[in-house]
Parts: sequence; structure tokens; C-alpha cells
Amino acid sequence: MTSNALPRCCIIGAGMSGIVTAKALTERGIPFDWFEMSDRVGGVWAFENPNGRSAAYRSLHIDTSKGQLEFADFPMPADTPHYPHHTQVHTYLQSYVNHFGLDKKVTLQTEVADARRDDQGTWRIRLGDGQTRSYDALFVCNGHHWDARWPEPAYPGKFEGVQIHAHSYRDPFTPHDLRNKRVLVVGMGNSAMDIASELCPRHIAQKLFVSTRRGQHIFPRFLLGKPADKGKLYPWLPLSLQRTCGRIVYKLAVGRMEDYGLPKPDHRLFESHGTTSDTFPSYVSAGDITMRTGIRALDGDSVVFEDGRREKIDVIIWSTGYKITFPFFDETFISAPSNKLPLFKRIIKPGIPNLFFIGLAQPSVTLFAIADRQAKFVAAYLAGEYVLPGLDEQKHTILLDEKRHMSRYYKSARHTMQLDQDIYFDELDRELRKGGKRARALGFSRARPPIPRRTEENVRVAEAAE
Repeated sequence: MTSNALPRCCIIGAGMSGIVTAKALTERGIPFDWFEMSDRVGGVWAFENPNGRSAAYRSLHIDTSKGQLEFADFPMPADTPHYPHHTQVHTYLQSYVNHFGLDKKVTLQTEVADARRDDQGTWRIRLGDGQTRSYDALFVCNGHHWDARWPEPAYPGKFEGVQIHAHSYRDPFTPHDLRNKRVLVVGMGNSAMDIASELCPRHIAQKLFVSTRRGQHIFPRFLLGKPADKGKLYPWLPLSLQRTCGRIVYKLAVGRMEDYGLPKPDHRLFESHGTTSDTFPSYVSAGDITMRTGIRALDGDSVVFEDGRREKIDVIIWSTGYKITFPFFDETFISAPSNKLPLFKRIIKPGIPNLFFIGLAQPSVTLFAIADRQAKFVAAYLAGEYVLPGLDEQKHTILLDEKRHMSRYYKSARHTMQLDQDIYFDELDRELRKGGKRARALGFSRARPPIPRRTEENVRVAEAAE
């Protein structure tokens, strides 16, 4: 039986982050409405998602092993490969939703068009059909791999060939037939390496180039016969020793990037977000992928690189990442310029205690575990088991946490949300304990939660429907 005092919530999005949020709230008996603009759950893992926001390409395999990916209370099937295909990840998420009865709680094909917070702190949500509802708390689970980021500022000159962003790439024939073309892939993230490796065989592209401003350390999927998970070979070791051991094993098993014909990284291993590929270094060493420096200018049917080289190019695939955007918010209220949005524990914006961002992070291993922990953290808060510290402490904690998690990474838009997973989990657990003491001292409980229920009209409508 749900406590009448518990706040009524709204969840935006039914990708992985929305799914774990719905489960965490369900377990606590916290009432919610859950909206997804597509006709299916799964978000980025729903290949060819009708909402146009999935970046999955046909050959995509996740770069996290199933042992790190699966949720503790719902293991993946035993016959799942170590690194599942995107269809298997989506099937797993759909099975998770069905198993826990969440499929009956989501409202599909319903977009949240606008979200505003009034002077009393109540959220006014306008749906795509014009209907307006009110909620006590709002969860933002709309993902951050869907709004393609193109080079800014644009490179000098004009390119006369085809240009697409990696978000639009599906296979060598979709959205363009890339056979016998001179293709340039820009970037060295995971998608760039996957796409370049798929296109570079001589029966596909005539010539495949990859342009990058800096070298990267590339992890194989396996090290010492175990899933490498970007260096997480010995999770029981202190983090500093994990990195030391990881560097030694990597040097012995992989060697130097420049020995493959790749540019030498200008940073040490573990000082950038990990990239994983078994094939990319081999294709470079075999001459199937030709490396080039950063771009200086575009010139008709050619691209001029920073070292002065010029190559005739038919197609450019920009694998230049994504912007963090929230189309349902007024930008003057919430936005993430340069992909930066400082949040307490990467979840809560100071001063707005009933707004929660789930999965807005770039983890060292997997976002699945991060989002699951975040959702459970907030559910404990809404159930009266946790109370936030004061605003000044929240802001101070943000500065300390960002320094702790991001100081070792080179400055880049891809590192504005970086998290060391094990450190973060420990931080969340410690903060939950401290917040629990604050809650008990202030007398908060399920009958008197920190975020009270105010939206009685919505509750009556929902209960009548049930």
C-alpha cells in the first residue's frame, strides 16, 4: 500500500536510465507516471528506434563485458556472449522490464514537450498532445547520446562530398552506399573505431582514412584471457594499484600505439576515457586504415590536414560526439553549455531538490551500474530515508568530486562527465549514510518525506484509473 505522503513523480524517457528509475520507485512504493516518446523501451539500444534518437549501428557490440553490464538482481542469460550485440542488450532490457512488471507502467508514444517548475516547487508537465499534469518530482532520463555534435566552429572552406554524423551511420550501405568510396572518419572514440574497422576492408571502401588531433590508448576486449573492461582486471585492488597493474599488463600485452602505425598518445594510460577495439590497431598496421592528423580545412572534393597533406575524399563521417540537451527545458533554466552541468553527486542541481538527472555521466566502466545506483539513491531520498546537505555543502562537494574524478583526464568535451566507478559508488554509499543520519535527526520518514506530495488532483485521477 503506497503512503499518501510520498511524492508523485514524472519520469522522462524509457531508455536504460528510465527503466532502472521506474524499478527503484516501484520497489519503494513511490507513485509515478512514466513517459516515452517512442513506441518501445530501450532508448539507444532499440536499433532504428522510431524516435530517431538511437545511435546504434547494425554491427554494434557493447564494449563492456556482460559481467559488468548485468544488474545484480537480473543476470543475463548464461549463453550471452562476453560482449553482447546491441540486439541482445535490447532484449535483455525488454526482459528486465517484463520480468519486474514495468511494461504496465510506461506510457509509450507520449512526448514530454515542456517541463516547468512553479513558485511552489511543483512541476508542470505539458505532454505532446497538449495535456498538462502536475508532479512533485521530476526524473530526467532522456540520455546523452542522441543530439549529434558537429565540429564547432566549422572548419574553414567547403566540402562538396557527402557528410554524415556517426549517429546516422547504420552499415556500409545505409544511409549511403560507401562501397568503392574514399571515406574519412573523424575521431578516435569507440564509434569511430568500429565504423572505420567495418568500412576499411578493400571490398568495401576504396580507401579509408581516420583523422585525429591526438593519439589514444586502445584496449583489446581481452587481457590475460579475461574481459579487460578498459583495464578493470583486478577490482579488489585499491584504484591506484589497479591503474599501476593495468599499465604494466597493457605494456606487456598490447605494447606501444606507435608500433602499430598509430599516433603516439600525449597522455598516459587511464588519463582519457577508454576506447576498445580488437581490430582497429591491426587494420592500421596492415595498411587498410590510413591515419591522418587533425583537419586544417575543407577544399571542394578534398580535405587538407594540419600537417599539410591533402586527400581527395568522397564521404566524411563525423564521429565527434554528442551535445547534452534537454528539449523540454527552457535553456535559461537548465542547460549544459560545453557539456557541463554541475550536479551534486551527478544527480541533483543545488537549489532544485526535486529534479533528478539519472545516467548523466561518462563512467570508467558502465553506465548501467551507475544509473541503477543513482536511481536507488534518489528513491531512498523520496522515501524519507535520506536528506540533502545544505546548499553550500552541496556546491563545495561538487567542486571536490569533479576534481577527484576528472583531474587526471585531459581537457575535452568527452571528459566533462567522467566518473571513476568504484570511487563513485563508495561516495554514494557514504553520502547515503550521512543523509540517513540527517533524516533521522530531522524526523523524516515515509509519513513525512523531504519532498512532500502536493499534487492531490493527479493522484485522484490516477487512482480512479486503477
